[in-house]
Amino acid sequence: QVELTESGGGSAQAGGSLTLSCAATRAPSRYTNFCVGWFRRAPGKEREGVAALDSNGPVNYADSLKGRFTISQDKSKNIFYLQMNNLEPEDTATYYCAWKWGGWKPPPLDETSYNYWGQGTQVTVSS
Repeated sequence: QVELTESGGGSAQAGGSLTLSCAATRAPSRYTNFCVGWFRRAPGKEREGVAALDSNGPVNYADSLKGRFTISQDKSKNIFYLQMNNLEPEDTATYYCAWKWGGWKPPPLDETSYNYWGQGTQVTVSS
């Protein structure tokens, strides 16, 4: 079992930055590798993959977001980050982190690959 809690959402001006955090609490598992993904759902749209990482290091980004968003991890704290720079109003969405056991290269951006989800944190970007 894995519990995920997102934080760091809020309001920002276009061109600004926000850093989202995802704290993971997990029960002991026979698995050692995992993937964490960040997803978002904008109003009236389907949820889409933003960024993902494999616990061994590989990362993956949605093509449209490369260069603006960065995913990272603090293994010692089991916290995963999404640094978002040069924000645009189109980035307004609820952001979710998700977890799957097992490494994958590249780590997947499709939501069906993930088994555990956080409740989401709202990001609103104004022009």
